[in-house]
Amino acid sequence: MIVLRVLPWLAAAWLMAIGIYGMVTSRHYVHLIGCLSVVQSGTYVLLLAIGFVWHAGPPIFYDHSPGTPAVDPVMQALVLTDVVVGAAVSALLLAMALQLHKRRKTLDPEDLEPVP
Repeated sequence: MIVLRVLPWLAAAWLMAIGIYGMVTSRHYVHLIGCLSVVQSGTYVLLLAIGFVWHAGPPIFYDHSPGTPAVDPVMQALVLTDVVVGAAVSALLLAMALQLHKRRKTLDPEDLEPVP
């Protein structure tokens, strides 16, 4: 039973660790952006783990008696917001990478030199 309580936290930590490792070792900007998306997925799992309540129902109270346990709807709203922000950030970074490739003909950070 304790494994089931810890599993979402371990999954979030694993996703974040894999994403951060990929970002640190990345040699290509598109790979870096993909790894950033993996870290963002870890935040989704983390937020859902924070708001989860065992044996609780949805946060709809019109047919439940007072005191019935329910999951936290704020965390669900934060995850939806996180998904939208993550998609916007990924789209912006990919557009910037496309412009960088058009102007410099490379996406390797090691090959980029300062503009004179």
